[in-house]
Amino acid sequence: MARTKKPNDKKDPNALNVQQQKDQSGEEAVALASLRPSFQATVTLRDYGKTFGDLSLEGLISGLQEQMEATQKGDLGRGKAMLTAQAHTLGAIFNNLARRAINAEYMPNFEAFLKLSLRAQSQCRTTWEAISAIQNPSFAGHVGQANIAHGPQHVNDQTDGRNSTRTEENTKPENELLEKTDVERLDAGTPDASGRTDLDLETVGKVDRAPDE
Repeated sequence: MARTKKPNDKKDPNALNVQQQKDQSGEEAVALASLRPSFQATVTLRDYGKTFGDLSLEGLISGLQEQMEATQKGDLGRGKAMLTAQAHTLGAIFNNLARRAINAEYMPNFEAFLKLSLRAQSQCRTTWEAISAIQNPSFAGHVGQANIAHGPQHVNDQTDGRNSTRTEENTKPENELLEKTDVERLDAGTPDASGRTDLDLETVGKVDRAPDE
């Protein structure tokens, strides 16, 4: 039975298809594509992933774009899984460097290994804190929006993540109190009728004074 030879469809792992607009040259299309975060991350991942052989740029950028779209939609599952794996890796680095420190013969080596191990431990703790922050996001503070008016006030309360409206009766606005107080302070009573007022004065008697010296 004759066998049909399949064509070799193996692609160059370093090849990357870039969409080119009608008014663009090839160099401009590649330059604009290189500014994309997914493109830059793809090249970096390819350089650090030599352990797995020649990784395909097309495969890497496709996977990255898929994860970026999921993150934009609010799906942070991949991010939490990645941080969890990194936290365990940092824990392993801490233990390795701590053991190398205790086995060091000279004090400079001991100090260097111990310092690096504590750095790894600090990064591990920070990573777990980041995971906790993603799991349990906290509000920066109480956010309220009040409508100041001479009447009922509606306050939007967003403490629990839901908008709730409560009414507060403003019976005595500040301006009203000030105006009323000023009027009462200045108005001592009904004004008198305009005209000349004569006062009855009695004649002062002669005053005996001591002689001038």
